[in-house]
Amino acid sequence: MRWKPNVTVAGIAERGGRFLLIEENTADGLRLNQPAGHLEDGETLLQAVEREVLEETTCRFTPQALVGVYQWRQAEGERTFMRFSFAGSVGDPDVSLRLDVGIERTVWMTRDEVAAATGRFRSPWVLINIDDYLAGRRMPLDLIRTL
Repeated sequence: MRWKPNVTVAGIAERGGRFLLIEENTADGLRLNQPAGHLEDGETLLQAVEREVLEETTCRFTPQALVGVYQWRQAEGERTFMRFSFAGSVGDPDVSLRLDVGIERTVWMTRDEVAAATGRFRSPWVLINIDDYLAGRRMPLDLIRTL
């Protein structure tokens, strides 16, 4: 069997000290996450994060910087994830769209509110991504080259 990591993207959007998160239904119950999901065949990383944020929040996302690349191997499984997290801005929700299946709602939370909800994270990256963003970690988008 050939090993392959799961490539995912996430959008980090901040307004007035609050961060855009989603609440989604999972096998482990209702969990918090940044709008995020898997890279699909034929997409660039930037196209994937724009699509995922739109599907999960109904807001258009404009990536402005790469915050980081994160690797995580699930302790209870044999899956490894590579997450590319992007900082950017979002527009207002598009009322003509519906949230993706499984997404209950979007929420705007402060860093402290997110930290207080640690037990409800979909992945260990939720607070790490916010802290990296707040620490000023930003890499230019042209660092990512698609051939």
